[in-house]
Amino acid sequence: MLSSSCKYGIRAVTYIASKAKDGGKIGIRQISKDLNLPTPFLAKILQLLAKQKILSSTKGPHGGFALLKDPKKITLLDIINTIDGNDLLENCIIHNTTCSCVGEEKLICPMHDEYAKLRGNLVRLFSTKTIYGLVRSANKTSDIII
Repeated sequence: MLSSSCKYGIRAVTYIASKAKDGGKIGIRQISKDLNLPTPFLAKILQLLAKQKILSSTKGPHGGFALLKDPKKITLLDIINTIDGNDLLENCIIHNTTCSCVGEEKLICPMHDEYAKLRGNLVRLFSTKTIYGLVRSANKTSDIII
């Protein structure tokens, strides 16, 4: 459902929140090594998050990434909208637009009613889960690998 980029972004932001202390920065190589993610691909994802003011990015030997916002205020929906956009949570599952915009007759698609319920549940879930909550949950459960 979520792209690999989005999953990597969520994992990386959660990792940064759990490791960086007092606004400290973590280098891209360390993040990609610890999460076993490809460095160039991860760098592009983290730069997207920096452009949207979720992360800060500093270049150079002592540079890296840090949270720019309070982890209690960063929701999964913020990350999903930044990386994947809002198509999954707004558009029709069959067409590339909203169900009410399909065809000249403006008929809704056959999946509309069922998917609308799921979509509403997903929006609620993603907008209430914060990075802070994920870090707290991960710290309580030793077998969770971010």
